[in-house]
Amino acid sequence: MNYEEKALKEALRWRRSLDKRSSLMQRQSKRVQAAVNNKIPDKVHNVVTESIRRMIETALTTSEYVRPLEVNPEWTLEEREQKLEEILKQYKQTAAFEGAGTGFGGFWLGLADFPLFLSIKMKFLFDAGQLYGFNVDSYEEKVFLLHVFMLAFSSDDARRSMKGVVLDWDEIPQSRKHIDWKTLQIEYRDTLDFVKLLQLFPGIGAVVGYIANGRLLQHLGETTKNASRLRLLSN
Repeated sequence: MNYEEKALKEALRWRRSLDKRSSLMQRQSKRVQAAVNNKIPDKVHNVVTESIRRMIETALTTSEYVRPLEVNPEWTLEEREQKLEEILKQYKQTAAFEGAGTGFGGFWLGLADFPLFLSIKMKFLFDAGQLYGFNVDSYEEKVFLLHVFMLAFSSDDARRSMKGVVLDWDEIPQSRKHIDWKTLQIEYRDTLDFVKLLQLFPGIGAVVGYIANGRLLQHLGETTKNASRLRLLSN
């Protein structure tokens, strides 16, 4: 079995996993998180909402998240993914230290982590897009990457719906290729791990921020890798 066959097999296994319901522990944590969300000040929710809105606007209308990468069009999938792993490791480290730094400062500095961490994730996403050969200057490809982001950070029901858009991107009609930023911000906010909320509390915030940011970026990396594999290898 060559590398591409192995990669496709892994991606198909990942695709099937998208249909699985979250574990009982995850569902219970969501209930706890929902209760906690109701007690969080409106300012926190407003920061998340505004951060998402600005992130989408920035991603679609500017090149702020696009940094030039040296990508050889002759690279094999294996070579592209070796580079992806290198970049993911760098971004995870940056995100982890950023989370620790803001978490150390308690509630208000921890709150600053939301827009900062969003920016880190978006820059990784656009780097990954370039590595897989997508034209990240194209509006349509930017929308695709934002859908990958939504797929990574959505509830069970929304994830199943988003799966059809992302994994059939080249076949779906143009009318379905749009971003609903309100849905995105609600899904992103409500699927942030309960542990991530602990970053807002002094003392434990630094440790929580370090671990949570690295783990969430790893999750985005796996989603991006497998969604891109299926798009490239299933044709």
